[in-house]
Amino acid sequence: MSIITHDITKVYGSQVVLDNVNINIGKGEIVGLLGPNGAGKSTLMKILTGYIPPTSGTATVYGHDVLFGTEEVKKIVGYLPEHNPLYLDMYIKEYLEFVAGIHKLGKESKIRIREIIEKTGLGPEQNKKIGTLSKGYRQRVGLAQALIHNPEVLILDEPTSGLDPNQLLEIRELIKGIGKEKTVILSTHIMQEVEAVCSRAIIINLGKIVADGSTSELSNIQKHDIVTVEFETPTSEKQLLSIPGVARVVKVNDLSWKLEAKPGEDIRPRINKYAVENELTLLSLHREEHNLEQVFQELTGKGQ
Repeated sequence: MSIITHDITKVYGSQVVLDNVNINIGKGEIVGLLGPNGAGKSTLMKILTGYIPPTSGTATVYGHDVLFGTEEVKKIVGYLPEHNPLYLDMYIKEYLEFVAGIHKLGKESKIRIREIIEKTGLGPEQNKKIGTLSKGYRQRVGLAQALIHNPEVLILDEPTSGLDPNQLLEIRELIKGIGKEKTVILSTHIMQEVEAVCSRAIIINLGKIVADGSTSELSNIQKHDIVTVEFETPTSEKQLLSIPGVARVVKVNDLSWKLEAKPGEDIRPRINKYAVENELTLLSLHREEHNLEQVFQELTGKGQ
């Protein structure tokens, strides 16, 4: 395993930000770390980079303890913080030379800068000041500085925040390409981001891990089926709630409804029976496909 944590806990005063977090991430995985704002995602990332220490518990990156082997961890981890701090008055190549110097790349610097400019698609802009770049290109510069020392692990905190649709697709493709060679942890609260880029998702809420698995596995753990129905003539919420197994009813319009089933219940045959018994013509009946966003809402308390 490239990253292992055991009972990682972080407490600020009386606030528990991380509560006995245990994860194991293998080499070459692209893992989405999901959670609402304040869930503890950024705190966990900062611990894994050696930026802040845990209150208790242990974490290792390629066998190096983040608390006692901080210098070794920094050599093998590339980190893009959420707000991507850059020196806006520096030129791109000048900035990457500066970062390469911090990592003491020496004679390798010129080769690595040339390689990383090509990998991140910065070639057309390489002679510009960072302050003149678009948000998308600034994110590319942030990725370039995280990759300059050829780390084994890449930790990205909200790397696509604020990008337009075209920039979003470009950065996604770049991250997927990087993930073929390195272990990547990608923090976000955007479900589509994880489904598009990651093979695995870890959902964290209130400092605890509430789900961990492949994106397809997590999409299938939803507790409640949602069925959309349309009748030819109006019916009432009260009548629909009388159908066995129906937990909740939401009106779409006079003829269409969303019916939430109780856990483990398939209400479709009962809806058909209800329509027949009440002489209603059923125009459509469709069970919504489970997706990661619905699972996220249930597990983080947003769908209650």
